[in-house]
Amino acid sequence: MTDTAPIIRGVLIQVADARLLLPNATIAEVLSYADPEPIADAPDWLLGRIRWRGWQLPLVSFSRFTGIAEEKGGLGSKVIVLKALGGDAKHPFFALLTLGFPRLVTVTEAALGSEGDDASVPEGVLARVRLNEDDALLPDLAALEERIVEALAAAA
Repeated sequence: MTDTAPIIRGVLIQVADARLLLPNATIAEVLSYADPEPIADAPDWLLGRIRWRGWQLPLVSFSRFTGIAEEKGGLGSKVIVLKALGGDAKHPFFALLTLGFPRLVTVTEAALGSEGDDASVPEGVLARVRLNEDDALLPDLAALEERIVEALAAAA
């Protein structure tokens, strides 16, 4: 009997001044960037709404949300549609601004290591990790979804 560690398919996503590591299963689609419809009185990290398959999705700048960097969409930007994990029927998807296409990666226990002190991670981040040669952040998608719902309710 062989001892096999679990293998997870993941994606590395480039945002302003950081890379995010997400499970591949959370991504519904990758789109070209188009200017979103603004949302009045929304926080600066909530860039607006985009249309996708009949839905109006909130578009988030993760770098702004965490305070890592100012980030605006433009030429070369992509939008990643993510499946919401929170089970909110009104908001089953949301979109994340990125700086290009996600890169598929294989995540194994041997390849993944913790980076630095997790007490120093910004809001919206669970941990800093290193996958092979790439430093990345593990985003707290549940907290992000909660803040999106709160921001949309306050702006309504």
